[in-house]
Amino acid sequence: MKKNTIVDLNGKKVSDITLNEKVWGITPNDAVLYDAITLAQSSQRQGTANTKTRSDVSGGGRKPWRQKGTGHARQGSTRAPHWYHGGVVFGPHPRTYGKKMNKKERVLALKSALSYKVLDKALIVVDEFTLKTNKTKDMIKVLEDLKVSKNILIVVKELSDNLILASRNIPKVELLTADEINTLDVIAADYLVITKDAVEALEEVLS
Repeated sequence: MKKNTIVDLNGKKVSDITLNEKVWGITPNDAVLYDAITLAQSSQRQGTANTKTRSDVSGGGRKPWRQKGTGHARQGSTRAPHWYHGGVVFGPHPRTYGKKMNKKERVLALKSALSYKVLDKALIVVDEFTLKTNKTKDMIKVLEDLKVSKNILIVVKELSDNLILASRNIPKVELLTADEINTLDVIAADYLVITKDAVEALEEVLS
């Protein structure tokens, strides 16, 4: 079983926690992890890009000149792709970019992402994440005391108004509950700051 230090919001050690190796200590599966990240990024694409084909653009209903005898190349419409104001060939049309992935693969990908955070020593378990005020400067001080910077993912069991208001204006800080955690956000974060009860909630679902 893997052990990790539990700290308070001042960065001081409070106790130790034993992490479930079935969740935090597996050998990461890079192939499944890659598929999960691709799926998450694909599902974020709107897929609303659209172009008009020659049948969609206005005009062009009449043959511009007779077939023979003019010296011009034969033309059937002024809205063919090679004409100015003509239709677009092979352009994008609305579509869904979503992919499919079974539940076991999704779980394995999340476990792999969490295990990477332990291997990279980027996991910080805090006793609780309760702020007395909703001021951004207090949140910044907490992050400085925890010695985390850059991309930070904070995971708690339940959100509080103070936590939401204090963190929302800080760049590159993501705030999620334990039931919202996902592979893409875990991988994108340089540090995973998670409360003790959120760890227990995750292990209950994933183990």
